Amino acid sequence: MKEMISLQDITKFQSRSEEFFPLEWYKRMLNNAPVLYHNETDTWNVFRYDDVKKVLSNHEIFSSVGSRTTIGVGANNKEGAIPEKINLTEVDPPKHQKSRSLLSAAFTPRSLKSWEPRIQQIATQLVDEMQEETIIDIVEALTGLFPTMVMADLIGVPSKDSLMYKKWVDVLFQPYTKDKQQEIDIKKQAAAIEYFQYLYPLVVQKRSNPADDIISDLLKVEVDGERFTDDEIVRTTMLLLGAGIETTGHMLSSIFYSLLYDDKNLYEELRNDVELVPKAVEEMLRYRFHIGKRERFVKKDISIWDVELKKGDVVIAWMSAANMDETMFENPFEMNIHRKNNKKHLSFGNGPHFCLGAPLARLELNIVLTTFLQKVSRIEPIESFDLENNLADSAPGQSLIHLPLKIYK
Repeated sequence: MKEMISLQDITKFQSRSEEFFPLEWYKRMLNNAPVLYHNETDTWNVFRYDDVKKVLSNHEIFSSVGSRTTIGVGANNKEGAIPEKINLTEVDPPKHQKSRSLLSAAFTPRSLKSWEPRIQQIATQLVDEMQEETIIDIVEALTGLFPTMVMADLIGVPSKDSLMYKKWVDVLFQPYTKDKQQEIDIKKQAAAIEYFQYLYPLVVQKRSNPADDIISDLLKVEVDGERFTDDEIVRTTMLLLGAGIETTGHMLSSIFYSLLYDDKNLYEELRNDVELVPKAVEEMLRYRFHIGKRERFVKKDISIWDVELKKGDVVIAWMSAANMDETMFENPFEMNIHRKNNKKHLSFGNGPHFCLGAPLARLELNIVLTTFLQKVSRIEPIESFDLENNLADSAPGQSLIHLPLKIYK
């Protein structure tokens, strides 16, 4: 098992709310410590746009292969381990391309086009089920359910069981904490075994009865004579489910939080012109998505940023801080959906490890937000809502577990 790097030791956030929206910390780092050595964790940290981009894209200097990590996902047993074949995050090119090719067979533009009506159907169903002029918990009614149902459908598992996957994924993608590492590990292993036992028969069945879904695509794919075994497909879907549910759900709930509390007029502006939705989604990814950080390992002794890096040193690239760099984005600490270059954000990474699911995430966010705007005329915040008590640890950092609002159709 990799050694966990405690980000909390670096950030020293005082509350869940601060971690949910750490703009003050980013501002401090960008202005006062753009290249920071942190003694306690023995890490170098970079925050500025160009530096972060260099760390993510230059694999000749910064490698993905190393013994420490900032993200603890999956489980520490054979059922929960990421298959070697698709261990995208921990290999460098050229080996990385082969792993990526195996997986990208499931995410072709053709697939996205054929998935659009299915995603639309789920969005419509969930918004239609909401009662007018009632207080609803948008996390429970939409932002948690929607990506779960979409991923279940696309992967090829019965949507009636989607809440069950949500439960497994929440456990498998729960971050480790220093004091509860063993306890969390036991929970993760149990969830991985349950998931594996549930899904394995389904994969075997699809070998003889393929359908239009990701499992069937993965069963067919072959790159340089390599194919997936049934066992590898089960573990691959576990990774895809987690990546597709946790991050999209987190982004979607953050968008609704932003519409309620960042700019009270934005909802009406978008409702009057839904063509603005793609711009709003990109700006929300830049401004409200605070999951972005990746560790890399220095391949050779090198002098860079006026510091001497040694072979094996860990460098953490803070993508979400880079999204607030004023050398790239004008007035970065303000939300502006009309920003000309908001698509240049680094929320999906950069370089060879650019997020494979980015086109799907964008498609989901655009569809669900447009559908909601077309069917709901107005939303209102609830006065008694207290952000601090409605956040919880998740793989993407602090995520909303409840967000009550009143809707008018």
